[in-house]
Amino acid sequence: MSLPILNISTYRFVALDGLEALRDHLHAEAQARDLKGTVLLAEEGINLFLAGSAEAVNGWLAVLRADPRFADLPAKESWSEAQPFERLKVKVKREIIRMNMPTVRPQGGRAPAVSPATVARWLAEGHDDAGREVVMLDTRNSFEVDAGAFDKAIDWRLEKFSDFPAALAAHREALQDKTIVSYCTGGIRCEKAALVMQDLGLAHSYQLEGGILKYFEETDGAPHWHGGCFVFDEREVLDPTLQATPVGRRPTKASAT
Repeated sequence: MSLPILNISTYRFVALDGLEALRDHLHAEAQARDLKGTVLLAEEGINLFLAGSAEAVNGWLAVLRADPRFADLPAKESWSEAQPFERLKVKVKREIIRMNMPTVRPQGGRAPAVSPATVARWLAEGHDDAGREVVMLDTRNSFEVDAGAFDKAIDWRLEKFSDFPAALAAHREALQDKTIVSYCTGGIRCEKAALVMQDLGLAHSYQLEGGILKYFEETDGAPHWHGGCFVFDEREVLDPTLQATPVGRRPTKASAT
């Protein structure tokens, strides 16, 4: 029997204007479909988590994708028995994921990305295609890492994502000759992180395309992943089959992907 609630998450770094009008439009369309979750808008793009019936979610996505700035925007999907969000929020923010580095502008161009299949192969072989050592760099908050992570991943015990640039600068020399793959829940944090790595001269740095959720979708997680993936809704933690495995709610004020 299929589960009744479709959950989607997605983001896109793209230059946006008319933010207040866009906010009001997307809020009205989501409210009319009884969707719940969070949509964040900023000059640098969009970041969202929404849930509802499949018909309602897909109808809202069609509205969003009718805007040329969001045409062909992919969305990661999972299913749940109940609505995981308590309310609907559509907000305009300074950044769709806060880093406090205005010189980092992802909407101007992406850092190199590597697919889940390639990461899985590199980890199995113990090196990248050029023979360099591969290290997985977790860009999430420490409590998220505690729910699950790649084996032997670098974990700097970040309290918030805006701590990442200073932590990276402090460890730059140790990473210099390695192939670094930054990762996060759905790709948004590791995309910004990869740009910072490029700016610091770490030439062999990548982002994991689609983040952990895409890795789960395209692989079974094993044998290089342990635990689950923390998500910022009432499901709490998803296992590699994208099913909820509650472990006790951790307090947080922000959402990420």
